[in-house]
Amino acid sequence: MDIRHLQIISEIVRSNSFTKAADALHLTQPTISKTIKNLELELNAELFKRDRKQVVLTETGRTLFEYSGPILRMFDNMQAEINDLAYLKKGSIRIGMPPMAGARFFPAVIKSFQDRYPGISITLVEDGARKIEENIAEGLLDAGVVLWPVDEGIFDSFQLVKERMNVILHPEHPLASRNEIELADLALESFILFNNEFALHARIINECKEKGFDPHIVYESSQWDFIGEMVAERLGISMLPDTICRSLDPNKVRVLPLANPVIPWQLAMAWKREGYLSLAAKEWISFTRERFKT
Repeated sequence: MDIRHLQIISEIVRSNSFTKAADALHLTQPTISKTIKNLELELNAELFKRDRKQVVLTETGRTLFEYSGPILRMFDNMQAEINDLAYLKKGSIRIGMPPMAGARFFPAVIKSFQDRYPGISITLVEDGARKIEENIAEGLLDAGVVLWPVDEGIFDSFQLVKERMNVILHPEHPLASRNEIELADLALESFILFNNEFALHARIINECKEKGFDPHIVYESSQWDFIGEMVAERLGISMLPDTICRSLDPNKVRVLPLANPVIPWQLAMAWKREGYLSLAAKEWISFTRERFKT
């Protein structure tokens, strides 16, 4: 028995047809049938019950099929890693970036990485941190920037940035003259928040509920600059991290520290704990870890 036998068995079960399996594997149907027959002779056991309408596994066949999945995945990962070792100068990485993190912290990092590895292409997917976590867990992204803390049962990670959230409001707002604002003081305010694809959305709502009120959300957006402009037009108040607040026009909005509680804004680079990680992705993780080392 060899890896090809397991590939054939797996494809027959997946397609529920010897003929379709032969097409998928670019073999002839007689070749598939002969391969299975020879394996049955080797094992001295039938693998499939002969049925014209469907493919039915015998107990021996079911055992082989159940083991074939993990073995084939390990074989594919082994081949991919061997290819990586031979061809580090080639490859691609899929990275998730929240709008705030991408714009503020990563252009120079990406430029330096591309200078070092010009053959590795980077696909940037801009989305909220919550959606990025989901996509990493599903294998749609190799790595991404998310909010700390992360689920350590699913992700490996390291911290990138540690900041806190501020309140932004119109300069003529009644609370604008204060030195800081407690969250409970905002119970009657209209909130402008990032949409629910962003981890901050749920975090701010949960913190408000801890203080005894449900925030009145009047607008949601995926763009921090648009949120700033809406606050400048007196459409509501919002919360943004230090880095973004430094980019806002002080003539249009007032920025005050949020107190009681302080809501942290800590970014992390995260990737899936289980499963194969390409060498190109490992290099990206190592490179960014070094660049953000404090």
